[in-house]
Parts: sequence; C-alpha cells; structure tokens
Amino acid sequence: MVSIADINTIAKQFTDFYYQTFDSDRNGLAGLYRDHSMLTFESEQIQGSAAIVAKLAGLPFTTVQHRVTTLDAQPSAPDKASLTVLVTGQLITGDESNPLNFSQSFHLVPENQGYYVYNDIFRLVYG
Repeated sequence: MVSIADINTIAKQFTDFYYQTFDSDRNGLAGLYRDHSMLTFESEQIQGSAAIVAKLAGLPFTTVQHRVTTLDAQPSAPDKASLTVLVTGQLITGDESNPLNFSQSFHLVPENQGYYVYNDIFRLVYG
C-alpha cells in the first residue's frame, strides 16, 4: 500500500505536470487519459481520451494560466494504489485580469510505472 506521504507526492507531481501541460499545450494531455476515462466539464460528460482532449483543446481561449491554491489527496481503493485528488485554484484566460476560481477532482489509477486519469471533474466556482 502507498503511504500518505507518497500519495501527496504523487498528487503534487501529477497536478504540476497536468496544469503545466494544460497551460502550454492541451493536446499533450492525451497520454493521461484512456478510452474508458471520463471528464465532466461544467456538467457536460465526455468519455474517451480523444473526445476529452478535443473538448479541452477546443475551449474558447488561446492562453491560460492555472494557479493551484489547495491540493488534497487520499487513497481511493483498498486493493490498489489509486488516488483521489481534489484541487482548488484560480485560472486566468487570455487577456483577462480577473481570475476565475475553479475546483477539479481526479481519480488516478496505477498503470505500469505511472498513473492515468480515470475520472476528471471540473467546475468553475462562482460567488
């Protein structure tokens, strides 16, 4: 079983890679998803790596910067080293000066020597 310290390290490494890749080249996220992966983006459910990346790459902004505010992680199964990761933060798109708050949850499943995203839920937080 993976220790809590390891879980937090894995979650931090994953989110650093995810948001750096998202901010620079969203098409580069394809390797993190599988055909059975699911993204819920603002209530819209999308399944499969190609469809997920098409959705993310097709978002109506050319530049984006994510700023992670909080990062929490827990084991998500007793019999394998899968993780649930919850991120809150801010994102700035295009020439906007006002950041948008967001929340994103990942279910990471071990595969070979790494992890892939089984579930990804993204929501802007208003108010």
